[in-house]
This record gives sequence, structure tokens and C-alpha cells, in this order.
Amino acid sequence: MAYLVDNTKAVMDRYGFTASKRFGQNFIKERSVLEDIVKASGLTKDESAVEIGPGVGVLTEFLAEAAGKVYAVEVDKKLIPILQDTLSGYDNIEIINQDIMKTDPASLTGGRPFRIVANLPYYITTPIIMSLLEARVPCRSLTVMVQKEVGERMTASPGNKNYGALTLAVEYYTRAKVVRKVSSGCFIPAPKVYSVVVHMDVYDTPPVKVKDEKLLFALIRGAFNQRRKTLVNALSGYAGLDLTKDEITKACAGAGIKPTVRGEELSLTDFAVLADILA
Repeated sequence: MAYLVDNTKAVMDRYGFTASKRFGQNFIKERSVLEDIVKASGLTKDESAVEIGPGVGVLTEFLAEAAGKVYAVEVDKKLIPILQDTLSGYDNIEIINQDIMKTDPASLTGGRPFRIVANLPYYITTPIIMSLLEARVPCRSLTVMVQKEVGERMTASPGNKNYGALTLAVEYYTRAKVVRKVSSGCFIPAPKVYSVVVHMDVYDTPPVKVKDEKLLFALIRGAFNQRRKTLVNALSGYAGLDLTKDEITKACAGAGIKPTVRGEELSLTDFAVLADILA
């Protein structure tokens, strides 16, 4: 079968379509990348996929063959007639012209569980991922193409320079791993950065239990707001928390944490213990 990916540039030329910098459009033109994305997603014919930013439909085709139903959410209205044409041979694809940041994916699937698969626009990667995880939609997993540096931040370990608030948020909601690296030459147009495919299995229950989830994430944000500061100085100076140095120092002592450490040295469990003491 001839897939769109084998003729991505020709498809764009046929419709006179030029990728938009405004929407962060870089379309995949390498078949092995699409195959690896779909394989990593774990999709079956009994499941639905929600694709964010289908572009001209290169990934959508592969998803349609793996899933029972595909909901392709595209914000660029210029792409809608193109998608309706290029994907007309499939009866299990629904094309939706909406902004995923203003859309509840569960409303598309009637509340049924789904898997998110996407070649995300890099300028808005983190807000999209965090909005989906924080909304606790019935999503079993996310398999996404992201900028290499973002993927490294999502999967970093304590003490690593890439470890930060995004790492801990992803760790709280999911079990994440990098599936593969993707060179810039695999896209049209070619971005100036390398990319990675990250797969995240969403937890039914977070790996740590806390009394106050909002406080946990306020502590995490505060710890990394000025990451070169010690934990006590960073937290006491963070506007999102109303805590004195003395309160934080006592809480650290109760948690067995040295007040001179920096946030990047603490695990998710450390932050959870600290949050419960302060709660």
C-alpha cells in the first residue's frame, strides 16, 4: 500500500500547502518513525486514538490501521479539506477542527478510554501535555514526538541538569520512557533541532500519595523557580508559597532532608514527604 508518508512533499505541493511556523508544523516523512510511534503506543483495534495535529494525515493513516477509531484534532482550518480528501478511504477517522487546548478529548470519545498519539508542535509541547495530565482525562497513554531537550527533561533523574518541575510532574502522572531519537532530516520542513519519541503510560493512581496535591506542586515549582538556590531559600522566596525559612527548615528536618540541598537533588518521594509535613 502506498502511504501518504511516501509522498509527503508531493501531497503538500498538490494542495499548494506550506507548513506554518505559527502552528509549529513539521511533517514526518520517514516511514520507520511512524511505525515505531504506533508500535510504542500499544494501540489495538478495541481502542480509540486521539491524534493532536494530524497535518496532512501521514501518521493518521497508520493510526487508522492500528486503532478501532481515530479522532484527529487539527487547529489549522486550512488543513481540514486536505485531510478530508487524503483520508477519504478510511471510515474510522473523525476529523475535528479544534484547538486541543480548548477541547476535552473525553467529549470526543463519549467518555471512553483512549490513547493520545501525536507529533506535537514544539512551541506548545509542555502546556499540551500538562493540561491533559492535570485534567485527568481517561487517557491510557501518551505517545508523542517532542524536541530532544524536552524529552530529556521529561525522563531525567535527580541530580541531572535536565531534572526539574516537568520531570516530577510527568513522573507523578505517568511512567515515561524515550522510545527513539529522530533526526531533523525525517521532517518536512526540517526543524533545527533533534527530536525524540516519548511514551507515557498513565497511572490509575499516582506512585506517591499526598494530603495536598496543590501544595506538592507548589513546592516543586518553588524549588525550581530559582534552581541554583538552596531549597530553603528557594521555597521561602517563592510567591506561590506562604512559608517562612523557619517553617521550611523544620519541615526539612522532619523529612530527613538537609536544608542546604537544592531541588534538583530531591526525588518525587522526598517532595511528597515534605508536602505532607507542611500540610
